[in-house]
Amino acid sequence: MATEVSRRRAWVIAARPQTLPAAAAPVIVGVGLAIGAGTFAPLPALAAFVGAALIQIGTNFANDYYDAIQGADTDDREGFTRVVASGLIEPTEVKRAMWLTFAAAIGVGTYLVYVGGVPILVIGLASVAAGIAYTGGPYPLGYHGLGDVFVFVFFGLIAVTGTYYVQAASLVGGAFPLWVPDGTVTLAAAVASLPVAALSTNILVVNNVRDREEDGETGKRTLAVRFGYRFSRAQYVGLLSLAYATPFWFYANGDGLASLLPLVTLPLAVAVARTVLTETSGDALNPALESTGKLLAAYAVAFAVGLAV
Repeated sequence: MATEVSRRRAWVIAARPQTLPAAAAPVIVGVGLAIGAGTFAPLPALAAFVGAALIQIGTNFANDYYDAIQGADTDDREGFTRVVASGLIEPTEVKRAMWLTFAAAIGVGTYLVYVGGVPILVIGLASVAAGIAYTGGPYPLGYHGLGDVFVFVFFGLIAVTGTYYVQAASLVGGAFPLWVPDGTVTLAAAVASLPVAALSTNILVVNNVRDREEDGETGKRTLAVRFGYRFSRAQYVGLLSLAYATPFWFYANGDGLASLLPLVTLPLAVAVARTVLTETSGDALNPALESTGKLLAAYAVAFAVGLAV
């Protein structure tokens, strides 16, 4: 029985549930925006969340598998446990789980494609491909300093606007629209995606600051490796600034004081930023990584409530 529990725990570690705020946050914000605009549709919103969570988990499996077989995970790793590198689960099993999880995401996406048509088909396939290409394939994005762009685009811009789009399209587009129906992609949705994109990327920034020395030794050329601690810390603060400037755009465009509700999370942001600006060890940055995820979740909920009312 102990072996069974240990194995179950290993799969939980591989799935990395602590990263799920990055999947939930854009859906939460997209739903809040849709409620405020009168285009909320519960079934497309739920499907968007399930699909996003499956892509996140599939990407986690891919990272665990490809980082191990490419030698990026070493005994000096300061981050959370990787199941392949530590020998908890066989590489072939994690690879199989990756493909099954992405297949499940595509299955959920079938309904979203019915609702959102060709745009969602393209976005869904691109998201799965990017999840694999993040650490796999002939040109792994995360190994060439493009991981930040991947997260910003797919877990921010596309995820928020996509969540809003499938809800609006389900009300006005009919089945399987060939192009974007009028009114389903708005400037407000694009702007609302920026804080989620920024804070999601900051999760990766903390990860890369923590792993800079090991990544440099194993040939993983993240932005932290390429440009150093000072650049990454400036990047973290710059992305925080983008996140906390965005609500003022909504306030200036008539959304009222409720749109400034995300500012209540600013003390947490400042506290985490202090750690990122001064620390490099895993002992300090692992909690900062989790706190950045919590910040993303709290910000998303506050932002969604503000947009909804």
